[in-house]
Amino acid sequence: MPARVHAVLVVRPDGRTPAAHHLRRTLAALAGQTRPTDSTTIVLCGADLLVDEVIEAQHDVSVLRLPSSTSYASAVAAATSETQDDALWLLAQDTAPERDALARLTGSLELSPLVAFVAPKLVRASDRSSIVSLGMSMTGLGRAVDRAAGDLDQGQHDGIEDVLGADVRAILVRTETWRSLGGLDPALAGADEGLDLGVRARLAGFRVALVPTAVVSVSGDGAAGLPAPTTAHRRRRAAYGERVAQLHRRLAYAQPWAVPLLWLAILPLAVWRSVLDLFRKEPARIGPEWAAALVAGLRPVAIARSRQRIRRSRNASWSRLAPLRVSRAELRERLDDDPVDHGAGLRTEGAFFSGGGVWLVLVALVASVAAFPSLLAWTILGGGGLQPLRTNVGQLWADTAYGTRALGLDTIGPADPFALLVAGLGSLWPLEPSRPLAVLWILALPLAALGGWYAATRVTERPILRLMGGAVWALAPSFLSALTDGRPAALIAHLLLPWLFFAGSVAHRSWTGAGAASLLLAAVVACAPSLAPALVVVWLAATILAAILVRRALMRMIWLILPSLALAAPFVWRSVESGDAWWMLADPGVTWTGAQVAADEQGRALLAFGLPTPDMAGWASMLSGVPLWWVPLLAAPLALVALAAPLTRRWAAGVLLLGVAALGLGTAFAAVGVSVAFAQSLPVPLWPGGGLSLAWLGILGAALATLDVGIAPRFAVIRGSVTTIIILALLVLSVPSLTAMFRGTALLQNGPESTLPAYVAAQGADNPDVGTLVLTPQNAGGVSARVVWGGSETLGAQSTVVATRTEPTDADELVAGFAAGLITGAADDIVQEIALRGVGFVLLAPSIAPESDEARMLRLSAEAAIDQRDGMDAVGSTAKGVLWRVATPAADRPSTPISATAVAGIISATYIAITAIALLLAIPTAATRREARRTPRVVGPHWQEDR
Repeated sequence: MPARVHAVLVVRPDGRTPAAHHLRRTLAALAGQTRPTDSTTIVLCGADLLVDEVIEAQHDVSVLRLPSSTSYASAVAAATSETQDDALWLLAQDTAPERDALARLTGSLELSPLVAFVAPKLVRASDRSSIVSLGMSMTGLGRAVDRAAGDLDQGQHDGIEDVLGADVRAILVRTETWRSLGGLDPALAGADEGLDLGVRARLAGFRVALVPTAVVSVSGDGAAGLPAPTTAHRRRRAAYGERVAQLHRRLAYAQPWAVPLLWLAILPLAVWRSVLDLFRKEPARIGPEWAAALVAGLRPVAIARSRQRIRRSRNASWSRLAPLRVSRAELRERLDDDPVDHGAGLRTEGAFFSGGGVWLVLVALVASVAAFPSLLAWTILGGGGLQPLRTNVGQLWADTAYGTRALGLDTIGPADPFALLVAGLGSLWPLEPSRPLAVLWILALPLAALGGWYAATRVTERPILRLMGGAVWALAPSFLSALTDGRPAALIAHLLLPWLFFAGSVAHRSWTGAGAASLLLAAVVACAPSLAPALVVVWLAATILAAILVRRALMRMIWLILPSLALAAPFVWRSVESGDAWWMLADPGVTWTGAQVAADEQGRALLAFGLPTPDMAGWASMLSGVPLWWVPLLAAPLALVALAAPLTRRWAAGVLLLGVAALGLGTAFAAVGVSVAFAQSLPVPLWPGGGLSLAWLGILGAALATLDVGIAPRFAVIRGSVTTIIILALLVLSVPSLTAMFRGTALLQNGPESTLPAYVAAQGADNPDVGTLVLTPQNAGGVSARVVWGGSETLGAQSTVVATRTEPTDADELVAGFAAGLITGAADDIVQEIALRGVGFVLLAPSIAPESDEARMLRLSAEAAIDQRDGMDAVGSTAKGVLWRVATPAADRPSTPISATAVAGIISATYIAITAIALLLAIPTAATRREARRTPRVVGPHWQEDR
């Protein structure tokens, strides 16, 4: 029966926590015990002036000073090495026992000599009704489980007495047993020390008992136990400590033959658990996971000591622990969140079906079929900036890698990020990779309506306004122009922008939103690089705002831009080498001189109304000779309503959305004056439609905010009237675009299967190394010469590196020499040199219509010169031009250098890793869905719920 109790109070001040205040409270609680301690030792780990003052004011206590790095286990061992007392009470500066705590603990310990130690009920100091710990157990794999942590104390656990272990704080342990067990294990990193002590006590034939009536309050910032997860740093420390303890105990408890296997599994388990952490939206745990794996796996001496400590005191089998372990069913029940969603009232139903969203999408689908009926029968789209895709999926993905490009004689460089989207799209139909592009075109209108509807759910709960959001987004002039003119990158960017808004607006409060938005942002920038500066400004503003208003949002916002940076990294590196970064803004895909407004006052005035082309959204060709001053005014109702947003209750959201609109317009204004790419000999300005789509998004959002809260309830009828006016005006504006196929003004065509003659296409269908020298007479004089590899130029094989080159390379000069020698009839053996470079065909393509007299004369003379050249076999005239085959067998195309292959592997691995991480973050789980239901769907007026 213990007669004397020795209290060991470990203090570790760190300069940030109120250690002195907590120490005073703990010492006062000790002095007020109804059953006082017989001796007390204060172990001070480190130095602190305030703590020293508190300790110096104490009498009849021993003080032991140790370095600040001393662990709790080592500090207790140093204080108890020579004690003669019968029991040890293990305390820390933040453990304040109630007046009768020690009396109840000693009373329970005296009842049975088989009890190794007794543990109190630990409650939170700031809320004594919340249980911090009351008995611990573990699973079959060694995972520690606290049976009552976080529960509201209603006495429901007070009947539990026999447990496997307990939190080490404030336990009362027999000194004799303490020494026979070897004390606490210092290798546990401060976690699960009481559980491990209980396991060893059980194996030695003792019991561990709870005394729920003995209550001790803890603050969670003392030297014992894991820190309370109140800050990001403490959460990382706790995660690290828990994992180190679990891995160490697993190695210490295992059978000897299993230890090597468990040790080898540490790193693979770290990989697997990192994936799970991403899926659970807990990326902050990945760092502690790997740190714990490295520490636990590199301490063979500590493992041997722990196993020896168990072996020395053990006299019972491990099966004795089985009844006290936690089963899978119990663990699932313990960890299962409350199915009752107490915050469900914050989020209303999406109402996609009941609110009319599904009808909007169906109407848009019917309108798309009616406007583009031919697309239902077409498998390959052509015209404008459209080209076929590769004939097999393998070649599609090969075009996404760093290395030798499919255009140019031997150009080596990074693939356009847009090629990744093209490859992903073509992979949806592996047998006919070009078909998904035709399907996308017919589904573009309903997909735009769907995206606009969901984007509107972040602004308003009103069904009529959500319908307006979907309709207005589908009727955007920049989108319809891209649809009828054949601009795939611009069309995909417009379809993705509302989803970027939908996910990005909640990225500050959700890893799911941040993961999805990061992928969408990378995809939007890949489709419209000219939007990158504006989107970076939006991201910076959102990051600063979220970091100020929302706790724990900074890392999510930082992640938002990482996939985009990864995609841009090869381009940035090439820009550093070349000293020119403007080329990175070039529109991806086919460089095409399509119609767009000029960089003058009239052109920018049209841009201000959202019109990217000079034909007044098609009305100029539809109503030839009729004044069209009224056409831009059809977009005015939407703009006027949007400009009123700063005058409403949601003025902050209105200002931010109008800021987005201003950035979009600024991007469009700048784009029409910048040319960084060339179509043969013609400079091609950037397409302003991407900037207009961003501006349209901001204006639409601001207009929805105005109509949502800017109209008094008694004038609610005005909301419906204004909404109807806006939609009708935009429907009128879109009439020429929606009827373009019937009027023959749309540039969309059926096919072709190849941009090269069928003979070349057949040769290069499965051989991407078939080279064709394409010569095109220019209307302004001269000849354009380029080398195309494979059976066709394709959408995914287009290269910004080639299209934006302003200085000729050695290969360019060589190709120019080939062209000059062929068309001038030079006596040099040009054909042999062409064959040695792997080129097997020469195509004299027609000039851009209408053909000038100079271009026609040059074409005829070039045809005659090549016909007379030895070694050139005429294949004949085709729709693509006049084709010759090089009689000399073409040499193999030079393979990609090993250095470029290595770079390609690194880039591909980086892409895959970052994309996988983003996808794991973006996939919703049951927990994230429950959490989402506790937050409002509308973003903006509810910052307090976002905190």
